[in-house]
Amino acid sequence: MSEEDLAAAAGVAAPVSAAATVCAALGLEATAAQIDALDRYLALLQRWNSTYNLTAVRDPEQMLTQHLADCLAVVKPLAQRLPAGRVLDVGSGGGLPGVVLAVMGWDVSCVDTVGKKAAFIRQVAAELRLAKLHAVHSRVEQWRAPAFDLITSRAFASLADFVTLTGSHLKPGGCWMAMKGRLPEDEIAALPADIEVFHVEQLAVPGLDAQRCLVWMRKR
Repeated sequence: MSEEDLAAAAGVAAPVSAAATVCAALGLEATAAQIDALDRYLALLQRWNSTYNLTAVRDPEQMLTQHLADCLAVVKPLAQRLPAGRVLDVGSGGGLPGVVLAVMGWDVSCVDTVGKKAAFIRQVAAELRLAKLHAVHSRVEQWRAPAFDLITSRAFASLADFVTLTGSHLKPGGCWMAMKGRLPEDEIAALPADIEVFHVEQLAVPGLDAQRCLVWMRKR
């Protein structure tokens, strides 16, 4: 019997899932298994962070908003352009957004130069049984792998460095999806001539009073 069933039988309200609340606010149709995986991932991130320093954010409520909700906000825009496929998350850190995207159905490889962060992502993949989540401890420019449909990053580097360091990993016809705060006009202006920004998408993150956007790029 599930926790919800036990609570109902006892006449007690079931605990509200943090991930379910965020998904509902974003209009995401997540399965019960996905909601459970997202909640468990957040708990793992909080537990490991006390020892491994995966993120500077310590408060659980702030983790929910600044990390989980922030990454879930990209799911709908990504699904519109890439309903399925292979995604490379560069400088993934504690698995943001890579773990979230893997839970929601994409095949994701998370690359980070810090061994303890790659080890954490491997642990997440094992504990949550995410067969489509892969952790790589390497510098992305030195790593060799089949090309990806999409490459993303959340707090990796400037746009110019991002596309330059990862360009060899992008499939023909693929694109980059950079998660940013305010529109980085200076970074866009500094992009190589053979890279075009074909769309900028403003995001609304539940509970977060700050600007967020996606910068979509491709080779000309």
